[in-house]
Amino acid sequence: MKRVSFSILLAAVLCLMGTKAQAYDFSQEYEGVTIYYNYINNGTELEVTYKTTSSYSYSGDVAIPEEVTFENNTLRVTSIGMYAFSGCNSLTSVTIGSGVTSIGILPFSGCNSLSSVYISDLDTWCKITFFNQESNPLYFAHHLFLNGEEIQELVIPNSVTSIGNYAFYRCSSLTSVTIPNSVTSIGNAAFGECSGLTSVSIPSSVTSIGDNNFAGCTGLTSVSIPNSVTSIGMNAFGSCTGLTSITIPNSVTSIGQWAFRNCSELTSVTIGSGVTSIGGMAFDGCDIPEVISKIEEPFAIDAYTFSANTFYNATLYVPEGTIDAYKATEGWKKFKFIEERERKKCATPTISFVNGEVVFACETEGVEFVPTVTCVPQQLSGNKLKLGST
Repeated sequence: MKRVSFSILLAAVLCLMGTKAQAYDFSQEYEGVTIYYNYINNGTELEVTYKTTSSYSYSGDVAIPEEVTFENNTLRVTSIGMYAFSGCNSLTSVTIGSGVTSIGILPFSGCNSLSSVYISDLDTWCKITFFNQESNPLYFAHHLFLNGEEIQELVIPNSVTSIGNYAFYRCSSLTSVTIPNSVTSIGNAAFGECSGLTSVSIPSSVTSIGDNNFAGCTGLTSVSIPNSVTSIGMNAFGSCTGLTSITIPNSVTSIGQWAFRNCSELTSVTIGSGVTSIGGMAFDGCDIPEVISKIEEPFAIDAYTFSANTFYNATLYVPEGTIDAYKATEGWKKFKFIEERERKKCATPTISFVNGEVVFACETEGVEFVPTVTCVPQQLSGNKLKLGST
């Protein structure tokens, strides 16, 4: 009896779902195209949807308005719903209204003719919540236009503090990206598979590089990771086949799994002294001739952190006095060739106090600063502090 009751209930739910899947609350023409809407958030906002599951509702150039007035009620269009444009093979461009804050599951699936995405505000675009990478119309269109002009050299405005997940995913027309100091976080896969991207400037305000951030950016030839970054996410630079060298600063403590996997053209990797964990296969698929580790106390790493060719053919350079520790530590000891590097000493160091910061400088190339500033009573004289560096 319980089975029968459950079957009846399940059938009723499926029936209701099927009915809703083919329904929309109202439609209205905008710029020559009929747009279908559902009320969301208790009728306070609108979501773009489709006409029926059996018909492809949109074709050509479609623009989504910022707000709609219907039956004397004006509401903002804040969402593009699940499957809204799915299967619309004749859809060629879409204009995303500045009111849109979220885009749902597979809304552009099968839109094989989609070639252009138009927006009017980069700040708003960076804040959109995409369900996943395929929710972004750029996944299919690859070309983003701001106020009618295609974006190639992307300059993020100072008003942006965070770049959302998948924001520019597969925007292959991008050639360079400049991110201002106002940005503190870059979402997962924000620039994933931007194959035309050759350079990116990451500001010192960013503290972490997220999962898949630049994965598949095959045209990226160099990247500078600032000293503010403390973590590099999973597959962050995976398959960036144009990269030839990478320097991980001392500020970084963790390197994620597959972080640089299949960066096949890497010839040199420098790992900063602050790193305390390296994920499995972080450098797999890379035949790297030279690996420089500044880690003073080596920790165990996965046996597949580096490729077999790197372990057997590369030279691992380690800090002076640590070679025995590396040869005894799991993972590192797989390197066939390990050599110590003498730490360069500064010939004429200078210390200055500029804009509230103590600045250490040296003209000797390649010197690594490891300063310790101490203050003892004998160094204080009124409001002056005598600085000593050891």
